[in-house]
Amino acid sequence: MRQSHSPADRAPEPGGARAAGLTSPAPPDAAARALRGVRLGAVAAVAALLVVAQRAGVFETFGEPARIKQALVELGPWGYVAFVAAYAALQPFGVPGTVFIVAAPLIWPWPTAFALSMAGTMAASVVGFSFARFVARDWVARRVPARFRAYDEALEKRAWLTVFVLRLVFWMPPMLHVFFGVSRVPFWTHFWGSLAGYVLPLLATAYFGPKVFDLLRGAPPAVWVGMGAMTVVVAIVLFKAQRWKQGAGRSAP
Repeated sequence: MRQSHSPADRAPEPGGARAAGLTSPAPPDAAARALRGVRLGAVAAVAALLVVAQRAGVFETFGEPARIKQALVELGPWGYVAFVAAYAALQPFGVPGTVFIVAAPLIWPWPTAFALSMAGTMAASVVGFSFARFVARDWVARRVPARFRAYDEALEKRAWLTVFVLRLVFWMPPMLHVFFGVSRVPFWTHFWGSLAGYVLPLLATAYFGPKVFDLLRGAPPAVWVGMGAMTVVVAIVLFKAQRWKQGAGRSAP
């Protein structure tokens, strides 16, 4: 008497699992190696970009507002794109953002300067944040200054407000991008907090920047001497306060 076999009792045909789309997932080690390869490629691309920029004289051009003005004016309407692109690509990796935002109102009317400064600053912040979070997290985390690490607890409790205040006070130093990138703050919390924090300083720089330059250009020598003396006094006071704080920390039980 012939016995009937159910489909479950039959031996699987060769290639049947593949035909049904039941392929096994890639081993964890392979996925980790692929991710590490992507990260190393991104780091290599950034390094190559910086080397090319240095060889091409980009750092020298964007090291002085006057040279930025000349270069961007020669580009015409493409100067807007070049300004934002250069800001986003260079500022997170060492070129001071103040060079860009000081140069903008010297080139364009203040509403245009404000818009371009905001676009470039936000783009640079996103690039720095994303590079720290997704590409070189372990390497950059060890380089976050202690003055930013002191805000870890506040960032966990009041993320948006802390991002807003730090951007309002410190603006856009590359290490602040890194600090936010290696923290647990969500991307959009960082984005909107940074945007709100940048509004006031960038608006003030765009509107008052040229006026301040004109005022300083016509200031007598006595004003410069007074400003220099005031700067020295403030630096000494801050240095003494820091030393006192360190001494109090060491003497605490």
